[in-house]
Amino acid sequence: MRQLSVLIFSATFGAGHVRAAEAVMEALRVKEPNVKITHLDFGAFLSKTFNSVIKNTYIELIKHTPRLWGKFYYRTSKIPPDSAFQRFLNGLGRREFVKLTQALEPDLVICTYPTVAGVLAQQKLKGVLNVPLVTVVTDYAVHSQWIHPGVDLYIVGCKSVYEGLVARGINPSSILITGIPVSLKFERKLNRQELLKKLNLEIDRRTVLVMGGAYGVLGGAKSVCKILTDTDYPVQSIVVCGQDEKLYKSLDPLVEEGKNPLVRFGYVKNVEELMSVADMIITKSGGLTVSEALTKRVPLIIFRPIPGQEEENAIYLESIGAGRVAKSEEELEEIIFALLKNPKQLGRMRRAAAKAVPGQAAEQAVEGILQLLEKRRNTQRIG
Repeated sequence: MRQLSVLIFSATFGAGHVRAAEAVMEALRVKEPNVKITHLDFGAFLSKTFNSVIKNTYIELIKHTPRLWGKFYYRTSKIPPDSAFQRFLNGLGRREFVKLTQALEPDLVICTYPTVAGVLAQQKLKGVLNVPLVTVVTDYAVHSQWIHPGVDLYIVGCKSVYEGLVARGINPSSILITGIPVSLKFERKLNRQELLKKLNLEIDRRTVLVMGGAYGVLGGAKSVCKILTDTDYPVQSIVVCGQDEKLYKSLDPLVEEGKNPLVRFGYVKNVEELMSVADMIITKSGGLTVSEALTKRVPLIIFRPIPGQEEENAIYLESIGAGRVAKSEEELEEIIFALLKNPKQLGRMRRAAAKAVPGQAAEQAVEGILQLLEKRRNTQRIG
C-alpha cells in the first residue's frame, strides 16, 4: 500500500495556527506511524519583505492600536467569496502553492490558516487540484476568511461555529465538531505537587498563571503581576513573557521585593506543566491558548481582550461559564480575588471547561480526516 502523504499549511501570524498544525501532526503519527507529513508556512511563499511587513503590522496593530484591528476584522467578517478583496487574497502565492502541491502529490491537504485554504479551495473548484482539502478553524467564532467553497471538511471547536458555518451555506455533513486540536501533552494528568516543587513554589498557596502570548501582547501584564505580588492575600504567580524582553526585565523589582512569590519565564515549551499547577490563568484569548486551558480544566480571566477574534473567543468563554472578562485593572483585581476566595466557583468553572471540551480533540479530528480520505478512495474505486 502506498505510504500516506499529508501536506499541512499553517502560518506564523500568531503562534496558534502552528500549534494547531503540530497537534494534528502528532495525532496523525500516532494513528498512522508511517505517514509522510510536509508542514509548510504560508508566509514562506510570499516575498520575505511582504511576509515581514504583514507579520510585523499585525503584531503592532494588536499591541498598539487593537481597535483598528477590530474594525478591520469585523468589516471583513462577512465578505462574499467572489469579492474583489477575497480574489486578491486567493491570488497570494497561488502559483507557488499549486506547483508545490502538484509536485508533492499528497493524499490530502490540511490548512490551519484561512488564507491558504482560500487559495487552494479556489484551485480545487477550477479543477487544478484534485485532493481532499481540510480546514481547521482555530477560533470560536465564524469569519468569512474561514469559509471557502471547495473545502471538503471543516474541523471546528464548538457548536456555535458549526451553526455559523451552516448559516453561511456550508453543508452540515462537511463540518465536524471535535474541539480545536491541541497537543496530546495537554491531555495527560501531571503531578501538581511535584511540579510546584520543581518551580520552587509553595504547595499550599493559590497559584495564578499570567500569559502574555508568544509576542507579549497582553497589555498591562506588569500591572497584573503587581496586583498579585503586592496583595496581602497569600497567592503566588507564574508569568510567561514570551519574546517580550522588556516586560521580563521590568519585573525585577516585583521578583525581588514583592510580598508574594513571582516566577517568570521568557518563551517556554512546557505550558502544559504551568497550566497543571495553576488555579486560574490570566491571559489573552487566542484560540489555541483558550483550547489548551480548557483541556487542562483551568478557569480563565481574559484581560482587555483584543477586538476581533480574541474578543469573540472571550465571549464564548463567558457563555460556557469557564472564563471571565476584565476590561480594566479594577475589574480584574475584583474578579481575581472573588474567584480565589471562592473554591466552589472555581470548581464550577473547571466543570464547565470539561463539559465544553471533553478532550481528545486532535485524535477526533484525525479520525474525521482519515474517514474523509477513505470515503474519497472508495468513491474513486467505484468510479
